[in-house]
Amino acid sequence: KVYLNSGNPGGLKVVAAAELSGVGPEFQPVSLEERVVPFLSQSKLPALQLPTGSFIFSTNAICQYLFTLSGKEPSDATNQWLEWEATRLQPAVNVWLHTSVVQGKKNEQAASAVSKLLAHINQSLIKTATPYLTSAAVTVADVVLWGALYPILVDPTHLSEELLMVCEWFERMNMLDSCRKASESVLQGKGVQAFKAYLQKQPVSTLLSEKPASNGQEEGDAPGQTFTEEEIRAAEDAWRHGTVQMSKPKLVQHPILPKKNERNILITSALPYVNNVPHLGNIIGCVLSADVFARYCRMRNWNTLYICGTDEYGTATETKAMEEGLTPQQICDKYNAIHSQIYQWFHISFDFFGRTTTEHQTRIAQDIFNRLLQRDFLVNDTVEQLRCNRCERFLADRFVEGSCPFCNYEEARGDQCDKCGKLINAVELKNPQCKICKDTPVIKSSKHLFIDLPKLQERLEEWFDKSVATGDWTTNARLITRSWIRDGLKPRCITRDLKWGTPVPLEEFKDKVFYVWFDAPIGYISITADYTEHWEKWWKNPEEVQLYNFMAKDNVPFHSVIFPCSLLGAEDNYTLVNSLIATEYLNYEDGKFSKSRGVGVFGNMAKDTGIPADIWRFYLLFIRPEGQDSSFSWNDFLLKNNSELLNNLGNFINRAGMFVTKFFDRLVPEMELNLEDKQLLAQVTWELQQYHQHLEKARIRDALKCILNISRCGNQYIQVNEPWKRIQGSDADKKRAGTVTGMA
Repeated sequence: KVYLNSGNPGGLKVVAAAELSGVGPEFQPVSLEERVVPFLSQSKLPALQLPTGSFIFSTNAICQYLFTLSGKEPSDATNQWLEWEATRLQPAVNVWLHTSVVQGKKNEQAASAVSKLLAHINQSLIKTATPYLTSAAVTVADVVLWGALYPILVDPTHLSEELLMVCEWFERMNMLDSCRKASESVLQGKGVQAFKAYLQKQPVSTLLSEKPASNGQEEGDAPGQTFTEEEIRAAEDAWRHGTVQMSKPKLVQHPILPKKNERNILITSALPYVNNVPHLGNIIGCVLSADVFARYCRMRNWNTLYICGTDEYGTATETKAMEEGLTPQQICDKYNAIHSQIYQWFHISFDFFGRTTTEHQTRIAQDIFNRLLQRDFLVNDTVEQLRCNRCERFLADRFVEGSCPFCNYEEARGDQCDKCGKLINAVELKNPQCKICKDTPVIKSSKHLFIDLPKLQERLEEWFDKSVATGDWTTNARLITRSWIRDGLKPRCITRDLKWGTPVPLEEFKDKVFYVWFDAPIGYISITADYTEHWEKWWKNPEEVQLYNFMAKDNVPFHSVIFPCSLLGAEDNYTLVNSLIATEYLNYEDGKFSKSRGVGVFGNMAKDTGIPADIWRFYLLFIRPEGQDSSFSWNDFLLKNNSELLNNLGNFINRAGMFVTKFFDRLVPEMELNLEDKQLLAQVTWELQQYHQHLEKARIRDALKCILNISRCGNQYIQVNEPWKRIQGSDADKKRAGTVTGMA
């Protein structure tokens, strides 16, 4: 079933594709505001619902799917035209449509851009000498380009005499019954004004920066370096003999324990809360980044243990339990299972995925606490808090709301105002209310325990300077930690007036639990203890273990200041972080991911799209926010999948495999390398060296670009040498075809 709103230009493509393919899906008219695709926060139309319940909401992808159903598989040339239309043509057409139809003006820049693109189509038609874009028969590429250009070319004044081939092609398309029915159905006799109401509600498009138009049939420029004769010889030697020198992959035997005289890597990713489903920002910031690094370490035969689990104590869990009418333990059980399923679907290769509501968590957290207490690193202080007399409890931040003292927003939380964004002390709220019973709380004092960070600051600074000098800390992690140290550490409260948490093992504090950010990082240790009884070989072995923490930047102070101070003060030879890897934020389209408002793509939604997990992994790694914030965009997701994963990497692997299968009976042919081949080996060797340097520092996005550069070099190498032509030539040409195929 295809959901389509009135006046949507994308309807031209989809209706024509449906008619021409003969598939005949049901068309369901909907309003523009109707959110058909359940996992999108905004309406995206047209949308095709598959029999499985999954959705396709890219117009070009819908057209391609309909053609595929009719047995018309797209060729490489067709795919290249589709990418060109989406990246070059449609953006220019969108600008033209908005200015001419909505504003009633003429945009010279847009008109010039469209003219250049039409000239490119014209030249391609001349070159192929076929009635349609890629062959003598209509393909999905013809339908998509016709649908994009129809609103412009329906006015013949936009076609000059120099565009004769485009004129003939466009007329040929207009004569097809499928295209005629599409234009009649979508325009309904109103001409391009039929699009006005729809376009008025769309964001204003902007033209892409000028660059030569290409339909993708010419390879992108591959990276180029200049190499010495020595570097070229070394690359050739490594290519001829490198596999002999490679060590065999080790068989993993559990439990994985540190080994003498080996590199022992302990990897953790920030423990996700169990109060909700993880969104893509959570996944790339923590578990996926750590997973890629863990896989790399294992491939290097380093002794590697990757630990994670759900963070289950604290206010957030109690709040979620009340919302769903469950006990905190039931909430933990429910969302621990949901998280596990999502991470399994994303192919996250934990060695062990645990949780913090365990006996080991209680025992180890209380032991660290007692050691801090015995060494005089804890202090008492009194805190003013809101208390609900009806509920007979102090109210944690999330259990109270009222009017913001800064902007008077009436639904401000006890820790922050969602409207003005300012941080709030709950006692500052105007007209506060208990979220549980709606009664008015009163201000009362409560005695709490604080970790004396000022007393530990000197130890922390000494450790931090050494760790940064010898490990690999991201820039944001270093800057955030230094700012905390520079401003002077303050005592930090480590207890809360809650029921759901690790209990404080002191009689006078028996009604309190540990604050989640004192308790949660200890979860790394307790989860390892759940994995193996020999957990101390990992966590009390700083001489032989390298610890890598992966997280988003908002978690840095808890891992670089509070947790290390807790372990330093415990004086029990704990392993401290050697490399703290923090991402910036991943945003969603033009805004932010939000669990509370349901904005963004969440793990279960990604699975429900029917898009394979590896494609999600690729795109998230491609846009991984290293060094600065980045944004997830559905349109960019489509483009990067087509241009990088499919047309670059996938195309290279497919071509190399196809040539060796088709021309050489599935056997890699003998090769005689010339200078061009050896220079290519040197280039690939250089890219691999860069790849290793980036991954050893957990710069994953940069490492991925090295892989894409290698495939780009391979595509260019194949394109220049044309083995499919040489195989039909002389003996020398056939030998050259074998060398090129073998090299690829």
